[in-house]
Amino acid sequence: MSRRRSFVAGNWKMNLNRAGAVTLARAVREHAASCAGVDCAVFPPFVYLAEVAAALSGSRVRAGAQDVWTEKKGAFTGEVSAEMIRDCGASLVLVGHSERRHVLGEGDDLVARKLRAALDGGLEAILCIGEKLKEREGGSTEAVLGRQFRTAFKDLAPAEFPRVSIAYEPVWAIGTGRNATPAQAQEVHAFVRKLVAERFGPASAEGSRILYGGSVTPENAGELLAGPDVDGVLVGGASLDAAKFAGILDSDRR
Repeated sequence: MSRRRSFVAGNWKMNLNRAGAVTLARAVREHAASCAGVDCAVFPPFVYLAEVAAALSGSRVRAGAQDVWTEKKGAFTGEVSAEMIRDCGASLVLVGHSERRHVLGEGDDLVARKLRAALDGGLEAILCIGEKLKEREGGSTEAVLGRQFRTAFKDLAPAEFPRVSIAYEPVWAIGTGRNATPAQAQEVHAFVRKLVAERFGPASAEGSRILYGGSVTPENAGELLAGPDVDGVLVGGASLDAAKFAGILDSDRR
């Protein structure tokens, strides 16, 4: 059984309004109070980040941002810096989410720069990596993940690595209702842990938390989390429903 502390994160994407975001944050806060063995975070849209962070203040649930820009300040219309995210009361950020990569066109080098900016700005990060369906069917899953991993961490010092969790997101399973099997998830997570060991050493690999993200529901969370290298989940649609998200939190009792 894994000794790593489980981590359940909810990515709200571009959903909710202000009242709905605060109401959902309070509901998550209330339920998470009884989940002492699980770390929890939510990632609201930027415009609601400060209010969600305030609603979660003093609780077991952390607030995070869905993205970050590479610079501290300047003429970057529409972007948000790590320092601004911290000023809103958040301590985490998603970097390289599949929608940023494959819908908005972010390449590996830009993702690496964003990870660097997040850490330099005092945030912790969840780095997202994953392959598309064509890449999986072509047998290149490990090559794709290895490239994304190595580029993101090329300039990271070993002492910085504990501030980063990794989320494996098979692009073909995000928002599609199609999910990787528990065996597929475990196989890839074990491979990612091997990458960590090669880059940062066995101790870092043993302590690293690797999350699964891709159509996670209360019904499949328990099976996915049973994998010895699956240390938590990054939840999309189900995180918008307080009862469903609570069910996923309750599945993660290791």
